[in-house]
Amino acid sequence: MSHITGFKEFSRVLPPKVAPTERVRHYQEFIGMYSEAELNHQAARCMDCGIPFCHSGCPLGNIIPEFNDAVYQQDWQEAYRILSSTNNFPEFTGRICPAPCESACVLSIHSQPVAIEEIEKHIIEIAFEKGFVQPTAPLLKTGQTVAVVGSGPAGMAAAAQLVKAGHSVTVFERDDRPGGLLRYGIPDFKLEKWVIDRRIELLEKDGVEFRCNTEVGKDISADELMNSFDAVVLAGGATIPRDLTIPGRDLHGIHFAMDYLNQQNKRVSQPDWAHDPILATDQDVVVIGGGDTGSDCVGTANRQGARSVRQFAMMMEPPTERTKHMPWPTYPLLLSTTSSHEEGCERHWGVNTKAFLGDMRGNLRALLVTDITWETDERGKRIKFEEIAGSEREIPAQLAFLAIGYLHPQHDGLLTDLKVELDERGHVQATERDYRTNVDKVFVAGDARRGQSLVVWAISEGREAARQVDLFLTGKTTLPSKDAVGMFA
Repeated sequence: MSHITGFKEFSRVLPPKVAPTERVRHYQEFIGMYSEAELNHQAARCMDCGIPFCHSGCPLGNIIPEFNDAVYQQDWQEAYRILSSTNNFPEFTGRICPAPCESACVLSIHSQPVAIEEIEKHIIEIAFEKGFVQPTAPLLKTGQTVAVVGSGPAGMAAAAQLVKAGHSVTVFERDDRPGGLLRYGIPDFKLEKWVIDRRIELLEKDGVEFRCNTEVGKDISADELMNSFDAVVLAGGATIPRDLTIPGRDLHGIHFAMDYLNQQNKRVSQPDWAHDPILATDQDVVVIGGGDTGSDCVGTANRQGARSVRQFAMMMEPPTERTKHMPWPTYPLLLSTTSSHEEGCERHWGVNTKAFLGDMRGNLRALLVTDITWETDERGKRIKFEEIAGSEREIPAQLAFLAIGYLHPQHDGLLTDLKVELDERGHVQATERDYRTNVDKVFVAGDARRGQSLVVWAISEGREAARQVDLFLTGKTTLPSKDAVGMFA
């Protein structure tokens, strides 16, 4: 590193954010950018640590010390070259990734980690500003055609890599616009949709064709898909939500979190969209589920003018520092206070919802809950819970959002028609080595294979699956693997 004592001289600083009272008035992003000097200081904090564990912490194998050094040197073209060699969409991960790379940063052993995620975002935005981000597809084509089913991060990454290899790629999306979870699952205040549109435009210039409003297995049969393309990549995600089947579940006012977020995202992009709206205005809202999707519901409810917002989690409140069960450099389960929590939310830990209670008209009026304690094993893993006697009570609510995860991809339709094998959890069966299903020329990537996970993992899986498809079609490949850190595409 060019500034080997930077980690001693500079503290971790994050860009400024708009105050909560101001940002809840709109759905725009509210995190600013570093000044030129501050960006230089943050890049200078990257240590000459010998073994950069951040590489293994990142599912993409990003070459982090090298792009930090290029940022410090203000060599933006080199910084972009290094970053884009492993990550197709830094503008996404730089905004919404939980940054497992930072948890693995050597500096985090005794101090605050390098602000890798923010540096990543700055590299790509500067690269766009300077005109470095251009179409990359080769002029010579292989003549091979690939269908990618699903336009979320896994599908987009697979398409980007396959078109770079010279194949003709068609992406099928059942919604009206491409982007999948990025477009209709993640609120605009975390990821404005012009960021997605900018990347889609580049992919189209590379030759990727997006067919929206097209559900494969319904609008196009599985047989037609198989007969029309030389290879198929299934990247439709894990879309079947986990339900809470307790008394009162059929009351009005109880919704899956993604239905709520999807609707609001469409309302932001299409102001005239008004299909049976779910609105938190002047309502008491309870979000069941302590993860990021639940946090997104909190932020959305606050922007809609909810009277009160509570978030329930069955697990106990996580620690603020690593325990013996969370050794460095593993990704620790620590208490996370998101920007949505800053905007207003009562968080409740160790709470079990036993029933939904309604009024005479069938509308939700309250939740019946109890406090619980968990029995854990010697590794700190939760085994079972017990209710605390005398803790049963009612929590007023007219809206409840279920944000408790996803089970598996949709089976009906394409997966059933293709007759792909499923694993014991209901995901498409394929190994992380070859991403191939039991059906000839059909591959799978992302949440449809590995289960509900991070956007950065979806991008990684899309890239790796694309490499295997290229090998299948041509018998060789120049597409890089995350296992070969340092190989620039």
